[in-house]
Amino acid sequence: MKKIGKQTFLISSDVVIKDTFSIVGPKEGEGPLGNYFDMIIDDSSWGEKSWEKSEQKLQKKAVENLIKNNKIEPQEIDLILSGDLLNQIVSSSYAARDLSIPFIGIYGACSTMALTMGLASLLIDGGFASNIICVTSSHFCTAERQYRAPLEMGGQRPLSSQWTVTGSGAVLLSNHGNGPKIKNVTFGKIIDLGVSDVNNMGAAMAPAAADTIKQNLIDTMNLVEYNEIVTGDLGSIGKKISDEILQKEKINIDQRHKDCGMLIYDIEKQDVHAGGSGCGCSAVVFSSYYYKLLKEKKLRNLLFAATGALHSPTICQQGETIPGISHAVGISS
Repeated sequence: MKKIGKQTFLISSDVVIKDTFSIVGPKEGEGPLGNYFDMIIDDSSWGEKSWEKSEQKLQKKAVENLIKNNKIEPQEIDLILSGDLLNQIVSSSYAARDLSIPFIGIYGACSTMALTMGLASLLIDGGFASNIICVTSSHFCTAERQYRAPLEMGGQRPLSSQWTVTGSGAVLLSNHGNGPKIKNVTFGKIIDLGVSDVNNMGAAMAPAAADTIKQNLIDTMNLVEYNEIVTGDLGSIGKKISDEILQKEKINIDQRHKDCGMLIYDIEKQDVHAGGSGCGCSAVVFSSYYYKLLKEKKLRNLLFAATGALHSPTICQQGETIPGISHAVGISS
């Protein structure tokens, strides 16, 4: 049995993070991690007629550059696993339209990067594929239009809100080669503690992040010691809540817990309120900053726990609360 504990799967064969590629918008490029990204575009529209077309282009170019940099042919890629925030994951399917690579679309909201990496790891470990690209994206303007209000309306953003990252991150997983290796995967449960404020994603996702991290630590006890635990996009509010939930369970990760939503922007100077969010948030931070730390062996063991809010404008307007989800991938250098 490759399943250990309640929710975690051991990856017994080599699943290598062979390479990554990251593209971000100008605001992200101006942040603290600007030097780590592979490409920074000079404006959010990137020469396209709509924000949605710009996001599709981000994801497509991330995949194309990843393939090009590794000097491989598209037919050598067995699958693309991808998803995004937009209805019917159109950014992903339209980006894959011209790539001629088998495609599986997956929706995990902002947890999509860890979800695709986890599923790809199981497929490779099971012998069903040799090379899989995991990719996702988000765009500030497309997300605002769909989930809250078009930017043209000039709505006031409350201090609990987060800034959706404009960017795309792509990861090439393989059963051969050199690089950090995925060692375990924990798929999370949906946790909903009654948050209904669509401008406070951190609070909605924090309980799910705490639950998945706790379960991974229990399931992998005595097998691995994580130097760092990084969540997807809880932001300053969500990170504090998740740490407090874990402390009540007598699990203290505060000193080694980082959050992609807090790393990608300078919260004090860039006017992003509670930090970053969106599928692209954890995707670009992992595929740039954390991948380089792992590759250079500055981090030995990392738990990457992306987080997502599984809601829609329609259901929230009907008075429903916001379910949260978190999936975690244990990685070793």
